[in-house]
Amino acid sequence: MFKKILVANRGEIALRVMRTCRELNIETVAVFSEADRTAPHVLFADEAYYLGPAPSNESYLRHDKILEIALQSHAEAIHPGYGFLSENTEFARRVAEAGMVFIGPPASAIKTMGDKTMARQAMLQTDVPVVPGTEEPIDNVEEALAVAKTIGFPVLIKAAGGGGGKGMRIVNNTQTFIDAVGKAQRESKSAFGDSRVYIEKYLEEPHHIEFQILADEHGNIIHLNERECSIQRRYQKVIEESPSPFIDQDLRDRMGKAAVETARKCDYVGAGTVEFLVDKHKNFYFLEMNTRLQVEHPVTEMVTGIDLVAEQIRVASGLPLEIKQEDVKIYGHAIECRIYAEDAAQDFTPSTGKIVMLQIPDGAGTRFDGAIRQDMEITPYYDPMLGKLICWAKDREGALNRSERALREFYIGGIETTIQFCRAVIRHPVFRQGPYDTHFYTQFQKALHADITRATEDVLVVAGATLYQHKEQLKHISESGKSDRKGRSNWVRAQMGREQS
Repeated sequence: MFKKILVANRGEIALRVMRTCRELNIETVAVFSEADRTAPHVLFADEAYYLGPAPSNESYLRHDKILEIALQSHAEAIHPGYGFLSENTEFARRVAEAGMVFIGPPASAIKTMGDKTMARQAMLQTDVPVVPGTEEPIDNVEEALAVAKTIGFPVLIKAAGGGGGKGMRIVNNTQTFIDAVGKAQRESKSAFGDSRVYIEKYLEEPHHIEFQILADEHGNIIHLNERECSIQRRYQKVIEESPSPFIDQDLRDRMGKAAVETARKCDYVGAGTVEFLVDKHKNFYFLEMNTRLQVEHPVTEMVTGIDLVAEQIRVASGLPLEIKQEDVKIYGHAIECRIYAEDAAQDFTPSTGKIVMLQIPDGAGTRFDGAIRQDMEITPYYDPMLGKLICWAKDREGALNRSERALREFYIGGIETTIQFCRAVIRHPVFRQGPYDTHFYTQFQKALHADITRATEDVLVVAGATLYQHKEQLKHISESGKSDRKGRSNWVRAQMGREQS
């Protein structure tokens, strides 16, 4: 096992990785930009090094600087988290060349699966079903239009070199096809520096379901079952849960087998996610593979009891998996709500400013993966996600009720967040029934936003009660303020007495 790991990331994922490292008695090295000098992940790490100015291309995306710090700090391995350099083939290669271990798959697997057209071509050589579409990036628009007519409208134009909804367009007819291709290419170029796009058949009432896989360098590959990720806004996931309320055991077994076959096809090592689209008839198709830890990995941890970061580190150190497929069981149900610094009432505009009040929910089966604190400044430089609220219970109804309770307790003052948007989704009857699809947000947008207003009124009552309680505590302290001969109040003396005892 490693003695020291550099975490090449920031925010909640950096802190999440460091916590597991501490449990494994592994020292951690943090890196930080000018905007993150006193960020929680910096204060938590055993060592911290300055990277550069706030913009990510001058800090967290600096291959050379991160490698220099890793060597200077004598780190044996680098964990990239997700985002930034986590799926960068060149960075993974340079880490290995520098004599350190990249805690992730080999560069060859990242290259194959990171390029969506290459991934599609690889899967076409297996028994894994693939969504009908082009096998190569669009080169000739007229030829691409002919393909679109063959597979039938609606079709989806997607960026070959990226994800997250960037460079993606739904096209319903021939009249808008050529214009949509041009817009997708320009957006893809701007977001990823790669203008290549390709075509996929757009599935009706699709479910976005992904399978967590683990693989070691000894040829062992297992899956840890599925996560339902169909609650999305502009192709960005908002709420995830496990197990999926849509698929049955037979479909779960077939999709799990396909996920393992996908990982084996690209000689995968480490933790990864194979994503599928499932239509209303429960036909499933390979979508893509994420060659890193996913944002939503905690829901899998909660229902399996497996620490995915610990398994990543074990595998990267050369150890074989101790878990066999038959050992993987689902215990209860888990739901994750992503909390963003965004204003849902203003088309999810990013919100910046200082957190002036913070109340994080707690209690049985309640977990918050975050890296925020009161008086912390939320800047415009990075992804607006503040953290994730994960709730577990013995069944889905219990997980829904616990999530609603926890979201009602959750309050972040000073900035706008998606807390109440998540609560509105959790409360919606279609979501609670279970068989929702990726169109949920667009179908129920008006009802969700109306519920946000009502939920916000509730949380203001909770915040007001909390503020009143704080004032009462301060009043009590003030009334207990008679000083002893050393100028200490009775309240302070009482605290000192507790500490001494």
